[in-house]
Amino acid sequence: MFESPRQFPALVDDLFQIPAFEKLSANASDHAPRFLMLYGSLRERSYSRLLTFEAARLLTAMGGEVKIFDPTGLPLVDSVPDTHSKVQELRQLALWAEGMVWTSPERHGAMTGLLKTQIDWIPLSEGAVRPTQGKTLAVMQVCGGSQSFNAVNQMRILGRWMRMITIPNQSSVAKAFVEFEEGGRMKPSSFYDRVVDVMEELYKFTLLTRGISEYLTDRYSERKESAQELSRRVNQRSI
Repeated sequence: MFESPRQFPALVDDLFQIPAFEKLSANASDHAPRFLMLYGSLRERSYSRLLTFEAARLLTAMGGEVKIFDPTGLPLVDSVPDTHSKVQELRQLALWAEGMVWTSPERHGAMTGLLKTQIDWIPLSEGAVRPTQGKTLAVMQVCGGSQSFNAVNQMRILGRWMRMITIPNQSSVAKAFVEFEEGGRMKPSSFYDRVVDVMEELYKFTLLTRGISEYLTDRYSERKESAQELSRRVNQRSI
């Protein structure tokens, strides 16, 4: 029978924390929520770019500050030093953002290499800063044919790996070539309504979490590792 023990031999007591409700009260911010938008195609009429623009308009109308990264000229990962201007631009935007939107076409049943390249250039850590940890993420895809969810499912895995708070809702636009006007605006449809839903949800989750993301992603294992590293450094100085 299960019994709640009073002792935990494997636990470092000083590093164990009981989650506290009062620490989940978001801190007031003096700026609008910040969103970085990435898209996955360089075609002249790129539907992932058009969908990104539509989503950006919605986030702006809600009061957010939006920046869209243009991947033109971004080199392949590891083909150049990370001091490359496009890489630095992307990394600075990732640090600036409090939430992100990733939008990709589905190509050969997967997200595009262009979007994956952008994500791969964003490091898990940069010095003592983790550019993506605790930030919100919404994922969307455009399809050339019937509706599919391969690309958004892959992006969800990447979002989790990047330690992001990926919202439950998502958008997949089937036959994207018939869903946009000649001027680039999205037509009224259930697909458009879903995009509105996704942006609303992203905005809400960002408001809820942006002031407490460090607390939400604070982990016992990392506190323990940090304590061990500190002890190791102190001991090395005494040698």
